[in-house]
Amino acid sequence: MKIRKSMGILLMIMAGGAVGFTLFSQDEIEQSQEKTLGTDFLPSTLLNAADQEVSSSSLENKYIGLYFSASWCGPCRSFTPELIKFRNQHAENFEVVLVGGDGSPKAQSKYIKKYQMPWLAMENQSEEAKAASKNLQVQYIPYLVILAPDGRVITKDGVSDVRSMGGGAFAHWFGAK
Repeated sequence: MKIRKSMGILLMIMAGGAVGFTLFSQDEIEQSQEKTLGTDFLPSTLLNAADQEVSSSSLENKYIGLYFSASWCGPCRSFTPELIKFRNQHAENFEVVLVGGDGSPKAQSKYIKKYQMPWLAMENQSEEAKAASKNLQVQYIPYLVILAPDGRVITKDGVSDVRSMGGGAFAHWFGAK
């Protein structure tokens, strides 16, 4: 009985995390979207799929999708292949940076390799990753924040945009404020 009750609570927590909830007012969200994150938002180095350091300057003049995701998240595992396809269609002007929510660097590395993610990642559980999550008010995963080349937040609804518009989402963001 205790196991069944514990599993029920765990499923409710996981479902709540996947569906998401809002602790911020609409005004706070809109004000946050107006902020420019700046060039020092990303760490000076990121990790590639081989866990080698790569300069974040390789992202200059590109739109960036900050992808908050984790290997233990079913909706993330479902969305990741869609995002890979989207990223590959727009790789000339768009790059994704994984901000992983896995419990260890090893788990994040396995996740990247399993899905053959072609993008860079912040170091797992780094101060920069935690700051990105806090500053962007991430409440659930998967979560995709689109940044303009100047660091301006274009949208925090990247997941729903990619799912509903497919390749057309990039044109939608490009025309955005």
